[in-house]
Amino acid sequence: MTDGSTMTEQEQGASRPLSIGGLIFAMAPFLRRWWPTLLGVAGLVLIEIAFTAALPMSLKFIIDNAIPQRDGPLLWSILAALAVAGVLVAVAGVWRDTLSARVTAQVIADIRERMFARLQQQSLDYFSRHQVGDLMSRFSGDLIAVERGLAAALPWGVIPLLDLLSHTVLLLVLDLELGLIALLVCPIIIAGPRVFAPRATAASAQRRVDEGQALSEIQENLAAQPTIKALSIQHSALERFMSRNQHVAESTRRVGMTGALVERSAGSGIVLMQVAITGIGAWRVFTGDMSLGDLVAFLALFATLAFSLSYLAQYAPNLFEAAGGMARVDQVLDAPRGVEDALDAGTLPPFEREIRFDSVSFGYTDDKLDLHGLDLIIGAGENVAFIGPSGSGKSTVVNLLMRFFDPQRGAVRLDGHDVRGVTQHSLRAQIAIVFQDNFLFNVSLRENIRIGKQDASDAEVELAARGAEIHDFIAALPEGYDTLAGERGGRLSGGQRQRIGIARALLRNPPVLILDEATSALAPATEASINATLERVARQRTVISVTHRLASVTGCDRIFVLKDGRLAESGRHDELLARQGLYARLASKQHGFSISNDGGEASVSAERLRSIPVLSDLPQAQLEQLATQFSLEEYPPGRLIFEKGDTGDRFYLIAHGSVEAYKGDVTERHARIAVMQDGDYFGELALIRKAPRNASVRTLTHCLMLTLTRGHFNHLLAQVPELQSRLLQRYLQD
Repeated sequence: MTDGSTMTEQEQGASRPLSIGGLIFAMAPFLRRWWPTLLGVAGLVLIEIAFTAALPMSLKFIIDNAIPQRDGPLLWSILAALAVAGVLVAVAGVWRDTLSARVTAQVIADIRERMFARLQQQSLDYFSRHQVGDLMSRFSGDLIAVERGLAAALPWGVIPLLDLLSHTVLLLVLDLELGLIALLVCPIIIAGPRVFAPRATAASAQRRVDEGQALSEIQENLAAQPTIKALSIQHSALERFMSRNQHVAESTRRVGMTGALVERSAGSGIVLMQVAITGIGAWRVFTGDMSLGDLVAFLALFATLAFSLSYLAQYAPNLFEAAGGMARVDQVLDAPRGVEDALDAGTLPPFEREIRFDSVSFGYTDDKLDLHGLDLIIGAGENVAFIGPSGSGKSTVVNLLMRFFDPQRGAVRLDGHDVRGVTQHSLRAQIAIVFQDNFLFNVSLRENIRIGKQDASDAEVELAARGAEIHDFIAALPEGYDTLAGERGGRLSGGQRQRIGIARALLRNPPVLILDEATSALAPATEASINATLERVARQRTVISVTHRLASVTGCDRIFVLKDGRLAESGRHDELLARQGLYARLASKQHGFSISNDGGEASVSAERLRSIPVLSDLPQAQLEQLATQFSLEEYPPGRLIFEKGDTGDRFYLIAHGSVEAYKGDVTERHARIAVMQDGDYFGELALIRKAPRNASVRTLTHCLMLTLTRGHFNHLLAQVPELQSRLLQRYLQD
């Protein structure tokens, strides 16, 4: 499960909601290019405002003049004018709605496009700090809230506000004294929303956060279904989601309650003032201080004013939700871009001579460097490899060369050109990379291969597929190259996905080819086949391999050995073995295993077992006997081997693959303790004493494990009683 511990409060979406003024300011850039259309909308709105103001005023003339004086022409003239105006207003309203709908749709599309574009410009660490579901919720729930607020702005916000202003003026013109009394409604209805509006805005923003976290939970759960079903943890997964869902329900309740308080506090004031105005106005007519026509017109104007205030009060919750949604949208739009082209960035010339890391220092966080003053040169046409323990900086070298990140100090140069001074497009056009897990899009296999070179012909795509030795497989499919890959390439095996990734690289025909753990996630038989293909396609190119499997780098021109972000040593395989340094120790760790081509059989030598501290004191005869007691276990990627708190009864040797150890159980977000790979071991304390596991271990790739039970080990120790007590004393002290 994703570790969200490094995310800041702002990155999780809990930022301060925008004020109404802040919302208008945030929307202004998107509305600016539509100002001619908005001017037209404003003109049409004024026509409607004029009609709604004229209609109540016409009642005064009908009641005070036309009816008492039996003036038929005046009556019919007023009614005819109102009828014509009504038709014009109806046409203007339809036109206004059409224009405003067009603006709303395009503004939301522009925001969505700018958000997506900004995400494309972010460096990889941005995505490691943000949950996928939370980012998706900004495109769905948050943007929908903004759209609702924008779509309702005219009928529920702007028009009622203009009606309010125009009708207030007319009320004062009709009767100054009664008009001033009517204006008392304004502070009455403003008081409630002023108190409850901040709470409504905050509640809306929190709901957006809770919805984003719930979406992340769903997204993670769907991706982890094989693991969830294999471990039968559906119940705990449901409980976890129920907790998230309850947070959404609670924040939704708060939004509804605070929004209702805003609306009701305004509505109650309006009702009370309507009763008061009617009573005062009736008394003034009764005493002769006001004409009946003035009262009817006044009450009609006040009723429209009250409706306008009611609309504004009902629109307020939508406005608060839009403000909360736009605040989270702004987090994406305003997020600083990690890597940008310089304003004067040029095009990188064709690569010819060398890649140089010039005193490069880099850290993914401000408090820790992952590379320290790295100096090295890779000549054009060389086949080099970067190896080292987990966390030594191997993948960081690739990230800097691809300019996924920029170094804090020093420079990465190609033929003397600092990569920060050239465009990212021209740099990456000369580099192709085959990842450990090549992502396939749910489009045709042809489009998946062509995706890195959009103008490639079908013939070029097929030629690349032949080079990657995947053409025959594709051609045999019922739909051939038009076959959909499935979500994340789920319709293909791991080896087939890797060959599609190789075909992508070949299609681009790059001078530099990077192999980033390209075969480490595969089963041994598939790995051997893919390695043979890679060895063939890598000829006549500069090849940079990042791997933890030393057997695949013995033929490299140079091997760079990294430790703690520093270059520990470099040279050819034989030279490094002779130095008896870190490379030799890593080689020794992976030496002594025998795995059949199909991965169905594996064994470990007695000499390799002696290098494990818990076994080093065993006599040779016992070691040789012990080597035969190991059992082979195969695990797919993402499989939990054991969980914190489980009883320890088995020792594990990694013959092939990678695992991670982390704190917490499977239902918790975890902090990684370590990554272990070929030749590493874990669970040795289980051989000495029966105790609960103090961490959880999960596979990262396909794994072959050699396991030894505590019972088999104790049977051997019984033959050497003094060794058992010595081992127990040593590990109890540790």
